[in-house]
Amino acid sequence: MRKELIWILMAGLIVGIADLVLVFLGNPSNMGFCIACFERDIAGAIGLHHPWKQAWIRPEIIGILLGAFIAALFSKEFRARGGASPVSHFLLGMFVVIGAMAFLGCPLRMIIRLGGGDLNAVVALVGFIVGIAVGVVWLKQGFMMGRTQKQGQSESYVLPAMLIGLLVLVIFLPVFKEGGPIFVGAQGHPGCEGTPISQGIGILFTLGIGLVVGIIAQRSRLCLAGGIRDLMLIRSGLLVSGFITILAVVLIGNLILGKFNPGFENQPIAHTAHLWNFMGMALVGLGSTLLGGCPLRQLVLAGNGNTDSGLSVLGMVSGAAIAHNFGLVKAASIYGKGAVILGLVLVMVIGFVNREK
Repeated sequence: MRKELIWILMAGLIVGIADLVLVFLGNPSNMGFCIACFERDIAGAIGLHHPWKQAWIRPEIIGILLGAFIAALFSKEFRARGGASPVSHFLLGMFVVIGAMAFLGCPLRMIIRLGGGDLNAVVALVGFIVGIAVGVVWLKQGFMMGRTQKQGQSESYVLPAMLIGLLVLVIFLPVFKEGGPIFVGAQGHPGCEGTPISQGIGILFTLGIGLVVGIIAQRSRLCLAGGIRDLMLIRSGLLVSGFITILAVVLIGNLILGKFNPGFENQPIAHTAHLWNFMGMALVGLGSTLLGGCPLRQLVLAGNGNTDSGLSVLGMVSGAAIAHNFGLVKAASIYGKGAVILGLVLVMVIGFVNREK
């Protein structure tokens, strides 16, 4: 237990520092790390949606999955497995990100926003916990989306190979860089235009940060949804301690740098539609519990060889594209509200029909 605690605390420390460094290099405030946002950027970069400011192949995502892949190989934990309700995994991944887009952030960014003083994230955290609590009810009733089966190694190499391909494109072809001319009228990622993070050496640096986070997340099993689930099911606060560490590091860093801004109003890339902050993250919490992990954990599991998690990641990228193409990101709009409600209903149905009879 002591060794596991050291790993999880180290993971929290590294991720918290990584967030502060990425903001210093040019990522928007309170958004040094956001898995859902970065997956949205990748979706835009390959033409799946067209808000030009959200189009950039993010090296952080590539680094996280490849880091987990490398760590799993070296620790002999890489297992090519899958086949447990792949369509449900895809749909759950899709709706998890639609919920995250309603809040404007994944569970990791929710904690980072808390560390920056954004009180809207408190409302979201309550919704996230409620969603996980509902998922725990299904787990106690024997929820399971089928059993994974051993698969050929080549299946588990597909997603890492795809991301390596994207990395080659972003390094060697300027049109795939942030704000590149492949998109007419591209303006770059909000807050990143002309900063070191969007330049050549910045791409390699952010890739390196992603690799380190992927390795430490694989070794520690870092996952906020899993941590709150374990706290409810087995009274274990081990995984939650990692995110408490992230919160503490980001909070201290923002206080030192003079970037701590407590309140609901005037927060970077945020809104004050409290009901939809709550509902969006409730959808994320419920979907993540049924998937067996939050968006960060799904990337790591995909790197471990789990093809179902790989499909969840693809579902998340697709969900981000759908959210932007159909205006679902605007949580106060009728379309955004409808998408969150529909997502909650469909995820509840998936939970109900897959419970043990």
